[in-house]
Amino acid sequence: MFDFENATKINEEQNKRINEIGNSINIEKLTAELNQLEKKTEEQEFWNDAEKSSKILSDINELKKKVFNYNEIKKDVQTVSEMIELLKTESDSEMEKELDSLINKTNEELDSLEISTLLSEKYDKNNALVTIHPGAGGTEAQDWAEMLYRMYTRWAEMNGFKVDELDYLDGEEAGLKSVTFLVSGEYAYGYLKSEHGVHRLVRISPFDSGGRRHTSFASIEVLPEIDDDVDVYINPDDIKMDVYRASGAGGQHINKTSSAVRLTHIPTGIVVACQTERSQFQNRDTAMKMLKSKLINLKEKENKEKIEDLKGTQMDIAWGSQIRSYVFCPYTLVKDHRTGYEVGDVQKVMDGNINNFIFEYLKHNI
Repeated sequence: MFDFENATKINEEQNKRINEIGNSINIEKLTAELNQLEKKTEEQEFWNDAEKSSKILSDINELKKKVFNYNEIKKDVQTVSEMIELLKTESDSEMEKELDSLINKTNEELDSLEISTLLSEKYDKNNALVTIHPGAGGTEAQDWAEMLYRMYTRWAEMNGFKVDELDYLDGEEAGLKSVTFLVSGEYAYGYLKSEHGVHRLVRISPFDSGGRRHTSFASIEVLPEIDDDVDVYINPDDIKMDVYRASGAGGQHINKTSSAVRLTHIPTGIVVACQTERSQFQNRDTAMKMLKSKLINLKEKENKEKIEDLKGTQMDIAWGSQIRSYVFCPYTLVKDHRTGYEVGDVQKVMDGNINNFIFEYLKHNI
């Protein structure tokens, strides 16, 4: 028998959530702004200024998306209400199944809409540059770094993002010494910024013949990819460039020419590298974008007016306390220490199912 009491309770919560979201994004104001901008496109002189008209059209598309998504989800919430009332007067097993499916779909839509309202910081819409470094511990830590790389590539695939490997350094026996990759797609940085920090692994080591339990650490750095139109001056004299032969993961794609590029920003000690493009010039351009992202991020953190004001002594990397622990033994658990959110299915998480951790972080940091 269909549980009307539970369905009604869920729908009441859905109505409450959609109204709260509507208030938080000020849906009435957004709708008014959209109408006002659309009227501007009807003005005769609108197309005279190509740059201005392009900006307005971009704003219209963004507002349309927000308003449309909100209204469509609100319709679904209302449909759930109507179906519940209809089923109370007339039993229909097929409609009950349809209602159950719609309730689940609407809950997922509300989760997604709720999260999108939290992604409103300066660079949240940008692509994300992600770098993974193993901590101390040799092969064990390097293997853990590769496991995390796999987890993020799986997450990207599941959520419609594109991954481009920019730099990869093999581990000595297994795993990797470092990897940098670009995650492309709308709000890639907004989602992945939650992953910045130290990740801790506890497991029985496959590299320990004694079958002992090991703890390993890896550091995840997540930065927004800075658009080309962001004006940043970096003194060419402050950059040291090294070139070397590129090689892909596992020693594949070894080039006979020195096309890989490593850039060092001398005042801060920041080092970036790219080896996956076809030419030295392309690798240098990509590496410069990476360097620009790192320097802008540091500049904003330190509240400096100019890149030249940054000092190398402030760039020391220290292993802080872990943001998340992944325990394989003596029990299975993944716990985020910032939000308290945890799940028992560690393998599911390692297969890329980290959205709940991301969402909890975003909610926690409102």
